[in-house]
Amino acid sequence: MSPDDALRMARTRLGHCPDPMRDARRLLADAAGLDPGALHRLDDTLPAETRATFEALVARRAGGEPLARVLGYRDFWRHRFQITPDVLDPRADTETLVARALEVPWQRVLDLGTGSGCILLSLLAERGDAQGVGTDISDAALDVARGNAAVLGLADRVRFARADWWQGVSGRFDLIVSNPPYIATDEMDELSPEVRDHDPRLALSPGGDGLEAYRIIAGGAADMLEPGGTLMVEIGWQQGPAVTRLFSAAGLADVALHTDLEGRDRVVSARRPP
Repeated sequence: MSPDDALRMARTRLGHCPDPMRDARRLLADAAGLDPGALHRLDDTLPAETRATFEALVARRAGGEPLARVLGYRDFWRHRFQITPDVLDPRADTETLVARALEVPWQRVLDLGTGSGCILLSLLAERGDAQGVGTDISDAALDVARGNAAVLGLADRVRFARADWWQGVSGRFDLIVSNPPYIATDEMDELSPEVRDHDPRLALSPGGDGLEAYRIIAGGAADMLEPGGTLMVEIGWQQGPAVTRLFSAAGLADVALHTDLEGRDRVVSARRPP
């Protein structure tokens, strides 16, 4: 089978996907150990091993598994992050949190619920003299984050620790960030199957109204921030008013909403008063 024949076969099988040929090309490149732009280097006939690997990857994608899950990585901000079923698949919307955090001064950052480490490691990669701590309740997630830190050459500037929100965290930080679970229980069925069936439920929803993590974060932030330090969290696009009220009621100052590239509320920021 030639590469063109393989791509045509895959495009047919992936016809339900938003961009079947893009997915097919990326899967073939992965099977062949190439970048997607280098498929022209393939011989006229695919090696049997490459063909078998490719067909297995296509079968997974055709079965509804997200492309990033099949590939095992997600490109986020300026880097490639390995992902496993134990961590959330990073979304482009979360880059809004990274961009906003880079607009404020900080040298020591805490990432609550770090998952793959994509937020924390993206921030540290932009600030060569900064230090960071990433926490998660999942040991498996922390292993993924440590692996990503090693690949990016950041292992000497970051520490990962198992913690349940503030329980297990010590010290004070100039910046605290988090993309906590925020999907309400009654919204879970509305999620796309690629999200609902493949992201860890613990990373998607805290149950109830979806605001419990923000209540916990608001309640402890002032004790963990340096005076004048900044707190930033990602939110669901309809949660801005509720989260800003929680942060204001906790005594945080300069509470503000920030939108993503589509103009939807995406990040709430606040400061500990000096």
